[in-house]
Amino acid sequence: MGRNNGVDYHWKELIPGDRYRSKCSGMLHEYDRKLATMLYQPLLGTAALGLYMTLWAELEQDRLWGQEHTHHRLMALTQMSLKSFYAERIKLEAIGLLSTYVKEEQDSRIFYYELRSPLKPNEFFNDGMLNIYLYNRVGHTTYMQLKRFFTDEEREAGENVTRSFDEVFYSLQPSEISLQEEEGPGENQTYIKDAEKTEPSFSEAAFDFDLLFEGLSQSVISKKSITPAVKETIIKLSYVYGIDPLNMQNLLMDSLQPDETIDRELLRKCARDWYDFQYGKQTPKLAEINKVQPVKHRTVLDQGELTTEQMMIRQLETMTPYQYLKDVYEGAEPTLADLQVIEEVMLQQKLLPGVANVLIYYVMLKSDMKLSKGYVQRIAGHWARKKITTVAGAIELAKTENKKYLEWAEGKSRSSSGGRKPIRSEMVPEWMKEKENTAGEPAVPSKEENGTEDLEAEKLKIEEWIKNFKSPPKNDS
Repeated sequence: MGRNNGVDYHWKELIPGDRYRSKCSGMLHEYDRKLATMLYQPLLGTAALGLYMTLWAELEQDRLWGQEHTHHRLMALTQMSLKSFYAERIKLEAIGLLSTYVKEEQDSRIFYYELRSPLKPNEFFNDGMLNIYLYNRVGHTTYMQLKRFFTDEEREAGENVTRSFDEVFYSLQPSEISLQEEEGPGENQTYIKDAEKTEPSFSEAAFDFDLLFEGLSQSVISKKSITPAVKETIIKLSYVYGIDPLNMQNLLMDSLQPDETIDRELLRKCARDWYDFQYGKQTPKLAEINKVQPVKHRTVLDQGELTTEQMMIRQLETMTPYQYLKDVYEGAEPTLADLQVIEEVMLQQKLLPGVANVLIYYVMLKSDMKLSKGYVQRIAGHWARKKITTVAGAIELAKTENKKYLEWAEGKSRSSSGGRKPIRSEMVPEWMKEKENTAGEPAVPSKEENGTEDLEAEKLKIEEWIKNFKSPPKNDS
């Protein structure tokens, strides 16, 4: 489920000698165990659920705190490596079953793992994200069986004849009241209660609300209508269905009520209808290729006068790789093979969406308008090792390493053509000409006479897209 999130650098986060204590925000019950096993296990896998159950087992009966141990012990109990333990731990954190706290103590650290209760059935099946993800994992038949398992009949109970407290008990006289203020819990003590539950949370960069508000007319939908609850629904729907801010604007308009509030249930229905129209009746998958560049990794946020390159960067930062590929395909659906190539490198090399867009653009121009899997993977691997996280950074690296990348492409062509000298007929984008001139190479390589006109025409289309843009930001001043 989802991203790497620094798993490869787990050793920076904790070491086996670090101590820990499991704790609970309140009492967990046998019913919570059923919920975790039947509803959360399909989403997390058996390893993460096993870790949750192990931390739970360390709590003594009817107690909120476990004993202090080292992670060595926990790794032995779960038979996990440190890397596996960290990967499963952050799954539990992301889905809302665990909160992690760390405290520095002189030369050591201690972690507190606070267990959270699973969402109750009515909350889970109406969540709008977890229920869809579960449906995608287990299929229609099992999903409906799970829903039936966690529902029961509802009948009219008849007239309520229950007696109230004052009908049964007499009130105390002032002289009988002897309870003192200090009768509460002692210092550093608390009453035992039910464990708190936490829904999966999202970072502020999960959705571009600035872009959403740019296109919303204040005379139609005011910012006051976008309450925190509506914001949470928007983020979940955009994450599940891959809805960008521009399409979300239309869905909000359709969900607006006469009293200027947003009907969240209607918004969910509109999102499902939008997805059905776009993709048919396929169950949505949480695909990397349907996400946009996180705000914190964008470099063009100013709404003022922008240069051509800044306009291009902003366009690549606010489009999903799927949208960009579809644009290159002139509105047609990208091939499954191309989508899989890009999504695979995004997952394996941890490329951010905007960086993936630059990769698509560069490779399309350099390898005959095809996303050659080997070539894409090689460049993506290089960018990952260089820790490229911004569109501007990817463009700059493509400029400086253009000669090397051309050699990689020619080497592939040479090996596939039996050692014949490759034909260089690629077009060089505007943002690469400056670097190539400084390197002493011709700004635009001459085309081989045998180069196909159709290929050059396709390349020119991409060049025109960059020059003209479909919806560039405008300066209203």
